Amino acid sequence: MTQTTDAAPQTNPRATGPRRTRRMPHRAWFVAAVAFVTITGGAAFNSLPGLLIDPLHDRFGWSRGEIGFAVSIDMALYGLTAPFAAALMDRFGMRKVVVAALSMVAAGALLSVWMTASWQLMLYWGLLVGLGTGSMAMAFAATVTNRWFVERRGLVTGVLTAAGASGQLIFLPLCAWIVDNHGWRPASVTVALAALVVVPFVWLLLRDHPADVGLAPYGGEFVPKPAPRRGAAKRTVTVLLAAVKTGPFWLLAGTFAICGASTNGLMRTYFVPSAHDHGMPITAAASLLAVIGVFDVIGTIASGWLTDRFEARRLLAVYYALRGVSLLFLPMLMAPDVHPPMIFFIVFYGLDWVATVPPTLALCREQYGEDSAIVFGWVLASHQVGAAVVAFAGGVARDVFGSYDVVWYAAGALCAAAALMSLVIRRKPVPLAGLTR
Repeated sequence: MTQTTDAAPQTNPRATGPRRTRRMPHRAWFVAAVAFVTITGGAAFNSLPGLLIDPLHDRFGWSRGEIGFAVSIDMALYGLTAPFAAALMDRFGMRKVVVAALSMVAAGALLSVWMTASWQLMLYWGLLVGLGTGSMAMAFAATVTNRWFVERRGLVTGVLTAAGASGQLIFLPLCAWIVDNHGWRPASVTVALAALVVVPFVWLLLRDHPADVGLAPYGGEFVPKPAPRRGAAKRTVTVLLAAVKTGPFWLLAGTFAICGASTNGLMRTYFVPSAHDHGMPITAAASLLAVIGVFDVIGTIASGWLTDRFEARRLLAVYYALRGVSLLFLPMLMAPDVHPPMIFFIVFYGLDWVATVPPTLALCREQYGEDSAIVFGWVLASHQVGAAVVAFAGGVARDVFGSYDVVWYAAGALCAAAALMSLVIRRKPVPLAGLTR
């Protein structure tokens, strides 16, 4: 009887009776793995701009303000594309959107090898890469999680969020070594290849919906694949128009804009050239920035745990205040060598880097209920707009003052303002239903 049972085919996973003790993992985990690799490969470009500011300035004579403006276009488009990315995936499917996004990132990085004018830098780095990276990242991670998982959503969201930090950890030291030893063009080609290598995996292994392969989402019941949604983009704009009529939106958007200004716009873009101005080798500075990527994963997980237990407004105020103090001390820590106070700063700042995300998302959920995901998308857009402003202003400040010190001090003051803004966000939920009419 045992032999007969073992040999019988088991085509129905819900059939009663003995089952095999070893089963293949659910297809959702393969989809999540592809998404992780995709976000990691797409994040390769984010490692590049800070490494190439000085080489491009030396090679073409472009001002740092011009170069910073190209980076600011990329960051702004990244943020402004993100609220619509999920709508694009609902309309055309994840595979098509992600393949197109990776192709744009690769094209922008590869075409920059032959650029000779600053407008080309703005077109390749700003437009193409900005649209490409903005069509992935958090929108892609949220779509994969929502479609393929019912259980373990928190775990998968955290892992996919960490993919960006993983890309920074992998590509920053590698690209820095390439720039130091072979020049900026091979580094740009490396980024293009990293994006292109992922494309076949996305096309062959990624599926838009569990129903495409006859499966239920992990931990859930089978649901038919919904028809393409044509009104998602309109709703995205409608919710924005309603949210801008409320005070909490402007406080959340303002604090998150300062968050972007003091992280992506400032630290990711100008830490390496600022340290290099003080005599630190590019490779060493890039390695320090990569270490921040390790600790921001730890800090984000810890912040999520704290957000479940403490008031989100107070947490945000503490995070911004501590970040502001650390940035005020950073100019005094710059030196040719890596010393213990700088390592302490890297660890401390890394823990705080994206710790603001869980409480900000919690406040959006508390204030705006079922519209909170869309509102958070627009708050995230403000994050990137803040980053874009500082990416441009930092380059101009370096051209005018001869150092980045004034930018670090200004960012510290902005963080103090964000701490105060966090404390005055009201607790009463904001119904958007009446405002969307």
